[in-house]
Amino acid sequence: MTFPMPAHDTGLWQAAEYELEAALDGRPLVAAERFASSGRTTYAGPVPIAAARPALAIGCYEPWVPASPVEALTLEGRASLRGAAQRRSWMADLDRSSQTAVRRHERPVIAAWYATDRLRRWAGPRGTVAAIDAALRAEVENKASFGDILNHSGVPTGLHLTGARVDGPLPGLRELRRLVRSEKVVVQCGADSGGRGTVFVDTETDLARAAEMAGPYRVTAFVAGWSANTTVLSVPDRAGRPRVYVDRPSHKAVGVPEAGIVAGKSGGNTWCLPWPEDAAARLVDAAVRIATWAWDKHRLKGLFGLDALLTADGEVFLNEINCRNQGTTEVSAVNQQLRGLPPFLIAHLTTMLDHPVTWLPDSDDFNAVTVDLTAGPAPGPYYLKLRHRGEEPVRLGPHLGVPGVYRVHEGRLRWVRAGAHPADAGPGEVLLANLPAPGTVCEPDAELGTAEGITTAADAPFAGPHTLSQASRELLAAFDQHLIPADRQEGTAP
Repeated sequence: MTFPMPAHDTGLWQAAEYELEAALDGRPLVAAERFASSGRTTYAGPVPIAAARPALAIGCYEPWVPASPVEALTLEGRASLRGAAQRRSWMADLDRSSQTAVRRHERPVIAAWYATDRLRRWAGPRGTVAAIDAALRAEVENKASFGDILNHSGVPTGLHLTGARVDGPLPGLRELRRLVRSEKVVVQCGADSGGRGTVFVDTETDLARAAEMAGPYRVTAFVAGWSANTTVLSVPDRAGRPRVYVDRPSHKAVGVPEAGIVAGKSGGNTWCLPWPEDAAARLVDAAVRIATWAWDKHRLKGLFGLDALLTADGEVFLNEINCRNQGTTEVSAVNQQLRGLPPFLIAHLTTMLDHPVTWLPDSDDFNAVTVDLTAGPAPGPYYLKLRHRGEEPVRLGPHLGVPGVYRVHEGRLRWVRAGAHPADAGPGEVLLANLPAPGTVCEPDAELGTAEGITTAADAPFAGPHTLSQASRELLAAFDQHLIPADRQEGTAP
């Protein structure tokens, strides 16, 4: 049994696919992301859009059937090794072979988080990188400038964290606390992702660690509550004005020790937990304001993300912009599908290739429904990150070597069926995605995949901002039963 998806308008989905095909204009789509299965919720879902399946995917981790692109080139396929080093170096390690593989395709279109000189070199003189330029992304994402962005966008001050920009050396802890009127201080800088560039400062030792980062800095008061992520899509209309679509905001678990997720790092997101209606409305309004500013100032279009904090008393504060695709992009696409719409990613690729997008609904109507859904009991997708929490290398046992749908039975995981989309998992089931390929040696802190599905608030994967639900704890305990000690020599060099 899988999760039932709502009826869809066949004509609408055909229009979305037609416009993506027209934007590609016969050019092959190449995906360059850490997960070689990226985009699978668009082309392997309940209503697949075939044009979104890459002709070639280049990444760190191997894909799986039915999430596979037509062809894949991965570091894992060559090295049989997973770890922090590999997830940081895969693009450089595959540089020469990627350039050769891409050049075998005539006029390639490379989809990525942002466009770099390396990707432009892969694409060659006749290719295209369909992503925001890395320099613009770094400028807009610079955490030290976020307060200025809120001011320039006209975001009401009630959504601003108490804070200040520091352009020189960080002052002492006492002065920082006075500056933001808080005992606990958050120091941020740069335009990195995955929690890098953020330090929570309680002690002089924390402050010394923060000072090791290159400024300028954004210093804010620490606010307790749920972290949240919101996906935003900005698409210009025929008159050249942005149409802004704001997705349902998530609840994001951050710093989850029982899942091996350290402070400041995300353990996953769920979109099944309700928000106070007023907080959701204020967040949506702020997202529209920021997207409008970004278009007017930088002609920025396509997907971006906003991170926020939701307090226990219903206050919402914005704390970061992610000017690119994100780790949430894959699973948050299910939110659009649950509304009977093609994923935002289809519109993103289409507009990044400078082709008009006509199939989207009225943005004001869409955003009004977003607020209603966010405040209600509607089901939503989720994902929980799976990390190797031990201190020695492991590999997966033979009964957990293939991504797909599983269920926990008598303390172990039992295969149910093949799958690549959160909707493939029904009640009591879970999609295990992006598992290591058979024989892959996984170092401590290696990414072992994600647990995904669609659920309601009663079965949310997180019990609090930093804790797992009982069902998630049972899932991790069952997952651990399938990890076998491995010798590092079993992994091969790239």
